[in-house]
Amino acid sequence: EFFRELLENAERSLNDMFVRTYGMLYMQNSEVFQDLFTELKRYYTGGNVNLEDMLNDFWARLLERMFQLINPQYHFTEDYLECVSKYTDQLKPFGDVPRKLKVQVTRAFIAARTFVQGLTVGREVANRVSKVSPTPGCIRALMKMLYCPYCRGLPTVKPCNNYCLNVMKGCLANQADLDTEWNLFIDAMLLVAERLEGPFNIESVMDPIDVKISEAIMNMQENSMQVSAKVFQGCGQPKPAPALRSSRSVPENFNTRFRPYNPEERPTTAAGTSLDRLVTDIKEKLKLSKKFWSTLPYTICKDERVTAGPSIEEDCWNGHTKARYLPEIMNDGLTNQINNPEVDVDITRPDTFIRQQIMALRVMTNKLKNAYNGNDVNFQDTSDETSGSGSGSGCTDDICPTEFDFVTTEAPPVDSDRREVEASATHPGRSLQTLLVVFISLVLQRQWR
Repeated sequence: EFFRELLENAERSLNDMFVRTYGMLYMQNSEVFQDLFTELKRYYTGGNVNLEDMLNDFWARLLERMFQLINPQYHFTEDYLECVSKYTDQLKPFGDVPRKLKVQVTRAFIAARTFVQGLTVGREVANRVSKVSPTPGCIRALMKMLYCPYCRGLPTVKPCNNYCLNVMKGCLANQADLDTEWNLFIDAMLLVAERLEGPFNIESVMDPIDVKISEAIMNMQENSMQVSAKVFQGCGQPKPAPALRSSRSVPENFNTRFRPYNPEERPTTAAGTSLDRLVTDIKEKLKLSKKFWSTLPYTICKDERVTAGPSIEEDCWNGHTKARYLPEIMNDGLTNQINNPEVDVDITRPDTFIRQQIMALRVMTNKLKNAYNGNDVNFQDTSDETSGSGSGSGCTDDICPTEFDFVTTEAPPVDSDRREVEASATHPGRSLQTLLVVFISLVLQRQWR
């Protein structure tokens, strides 16, 4: 919303200033500028727009219109004007403004669009992974940890912290494997965030764009005679205009209307300097979310609603009785659960859905790195971003994102093991499944808000 408002404010600012400065001449040619902002908005919202080509086309069209205004005594055909536009780079009629603006706009828009896309993908991956159903072994371990104290007559005794950690590391073994790619994704997001704070940030580029374009127009006016002479030499002498038009002198038609602007008259935008505050806030949240998946078991198990807490090691439920929990704590990830004493984990069967989310993060990380280096990213090409069955557009409940055609994946159909569990699970088993999903969702909401 911020970037969309920024573009709208910049367009209003340019329109207001150019109406006051150039009057009717601007209004008669305003579609050239309106098309510029239309294409910038289309690019930002995921459209297939080549920024460099679009900006080149803008300056070529502006040169055609300006060339007619500074030479009202001639009649120009479409073919002649097309020839004129070819001299944009050679003659540099607008000075160095087009080159500088092209660098600034492309870098700023590439960084802004990719950064927002990254936030969207990160949120979607987190939300989807949080809804992955626990395995049969996980449900049995949760049942033993949370319900067996009641059977032993110890209803007030909570599970030992280390016992909980082994259960959660087994239950969330596949989720922990997200951590490496997630951390690389967060690092790439923080790099692109630097582009939003540096000299190419979209606010500092768009806020004065009206002044820069006006400066280019003034350069064209000052060099009009030299530009016209070189164009006539290259494209040929144009035909005189009808007597009515040729009788109007150049100063009457152009110079008295195109005058230098007063910077004090330039309207201010509503965006102000809020981009810095937004980026700073987002960067802090991104830093906090690093190592999220590997620390998730610790986050859940330190909750007083779940365990007795790290400080209580003797008076807690260890899976058998009220005593200290002796087994060692497992390391993170699927392969490290082969000897997990609490959860039966098949390390030979990685969760395909979570592996698809890892791939989605990897693809987004590559796009972020490209954006940091100023290289454009095509969000429309999704052919190589997913593999296997179960991939989709990221739509849920028949609602698709309207701004980007980004890639996330839908959960694959429930396999035979999970169908068996759901068919035979008791009500406590279902509630445990729901409990685990709720805990993960609550942690995500706190860290990814």
